[in-house]
Amino acid sequence: MNQVKAWIDEHFKGDPIIWAIVILLSMFSILVVYSATGTLVYKAKEVNTEQYLLRHSTLVITSLVVMWLAHKMPYRKYALYARLFMFLSIPLLVVTYLFGSNINEANRWLMIPVINQAFQPSDLAKLSLIAALAAMLAKRQNNIQDVTRTLLPITISIGIICALIGMANMSTAILLLITCLLIMFIGRVPLKQLALVVTVGLIGLSIAMMTGQRRGTFFARIETFMDSKNDDSKVPFQAEQSYIAIATGGITGKGPGNSEQRNTLPHPYSDFIYAIIIEEYGMVGGVSVLFLYLALLYRGMRIVANSNKAFGGLLSAGLSFALVIQALVNMAVAVGLGPITGLPLPLLSMGGTSLIFTGTALGIILSVSRGDHQDEALASADESKKINRLQTA
Repeated sequence: MNQVKAWIDEHFKGDPIIWAIVILLSMFSILVVYSATGTLVYKAKEVNTEQYLLRHSTLVITSLVVMWLAHKMPYRKYALYARLFMFLSIPLLVVTYLFGSNINEANRWLMIPVINQAFQPSDLAKLSLIAALAAMLAKRQNNIQDVTRTLLPITISIGIICALIGMANMSTAILLLITCLLIMFIGRVPLKQLALVVTVGLIGLSIAMMTGQRRGTFFARIETFMDSKNDDSKVPFQAEQSYIAIATGGITGKGPGNSEQRNTLPHPYSDFIYAIIIEEYGMVGGVSVLFLYLALLYRGMRIVANSNKAFGGLLSAGLSFALVIQALVNMAVAVGLGPITGLPLPLLSMGGTSLIFTGTALGIILSVSRGDHQDEALASADESKKINRLQTA
């Protein structure tokens, strides 16, 4: 038993609570997605549920492996790669918008030829922008109010990437802008400069909104959501089926695999997986999932509070906010607190490369936690050596 504990302590470092939350949600994801993919099997006719189960399980395991590899790398190295990948993501977003796979009236995906897997460059852009922003703010803490060296490059980076993402995926762009503003607020950027970033960001999003592919859908969803609050007959079909799933779930749910709305609810394995969770596991399951995400945010912010380096704290804060805010928005849509967005539920929804990037983000958070613990251990060791030298002298 001691040998097993020693092996785990050696190979799985960082915050143990985050490890537990991620593994628990990943296992639950396999179970819920397996139940929710019955509609896909019916539409495909020749494909059985086990193939979806195997594919999703493989992606979940791959994301956990990626998380483990990411947590092994010292987090300071991510500052070196962040800006490179941020600049790389800009042409990728342009190419995707012009030549990417068109699904649901939006070009968001590029196909990776060798593995035949769809890839969203917005995931890379989001991750690299958050890391690059944390690096820039950490490096310029002593000149945080310098407009030319600090505010200008940060504002341009946020404006360009949010606008390019917003051309095909407005909800992701809005959440990314909010996350960047939170990072800047934690990074001690003055409110006047934050107001300027908000203005530039809104201008960029407005241009993307007016010229992008999803302009009609974006306004239509907001208008429908507002109208549905006054007239139940105008509730969108997806939302209506989601409400039915939640209402029939009750306190303890219908039980694993007993969902009925998975056969009529669009995308029950991704966008509306939270409704299936409540239908099968009841309010107990829904509240438990919400609690796990809030616990993940709390542990991420504890890393920020305990971090002795500005970059590590800002990086952990940004990635924690990005994951949990997206989760809260997804759950809010399922229960009728917001317009339909099409955002998946991180760690739980069936997905492709989005799972890999989620694993990378969590691995980086764990790397920050692991690095800070090592720094404290080294500092304690150095202090002990100094005390021994003084005692010897």
